[in-house]
Amino acid sequence: MEVILKQDVKNLGYADDIVKVKDGYARNYLIPQGYAVLATEPNRKMLAETIKQRAFKAEKIRKEAEFLAGKIEGLTVKIAAKTSDKGTIFGSVTNIDVAEALKAQHDIEIDRRQISLKDEHIKELGNYTAMVDLHKEFKVSLNIEVVAEEA
Repeated sequence: MEVILKQDVKNLGYADDIVKVKDGYARNYLIPQGYAVLATEPNRKMLAETIKQRAFKAEKIRKEAEFLAGKIEGLTVKIAAKTSDKGTIFGSVTNIDVAEALKAQHDIEIDRRQISLKDEHIKELGNYTAMVDLHKEFKVSLNIEVVAEEA
């Protein structure tokens, strides 16, 4: 019996795969649990349409990421932080601060979870580099300049 998997099933296949399984396995486990549907002609047509729509959405997301990567590549973000006499920062600069500074200075909105710093937190003044993960194909570097806040 052929079934269309609705989600990934370990040792069987991935979502939207058409797989051949024994009748009892399909009728007693896969279909009742909601892991699969019968591979009838209408279901196959629906699967083809779903795959086509998903590909269109994925291409749109990829193009948006490519556009953002072009805007971000080589940018420098200045972050002002309160410091001691020795140049160490009170607290630290995190990816949240970088995302907020990017929005304020360059009007580019990036989710903080897409920004990764080499060290989790920056605790001293200076220049740093962060990686921005926009898409699985697009990872760009962002320059960060941490300066002392003027009183």
